[in-house]
Amino acid sequence: MNFATIVIILIFLGILASLGSALVHLVRGRGQSDRTAKALTFRIGLSFGLFALLFLLYWAGLIQPHGI
Repeated sequence: MNFATIVIILIFLGILASLGSALVHLVRGRGQSDRTAKALTFRIGLSFGLFALLFLLYWAGLIQPHGI
């Protein structure tokens, strides 16, 4: 695995962790706190960052699409 793949996997795991955190805050806080919204906002930021990173890596030629 190269560096780009490891970074992509780590960001994706961060997205999943943030989504899980939002679920925990939603269930435990019964929607009374703003922690759920903050966790989901962080997840959206990570998702946007991953999307931009994928475009940048493709443009730089470090990753190539393949047909599955």
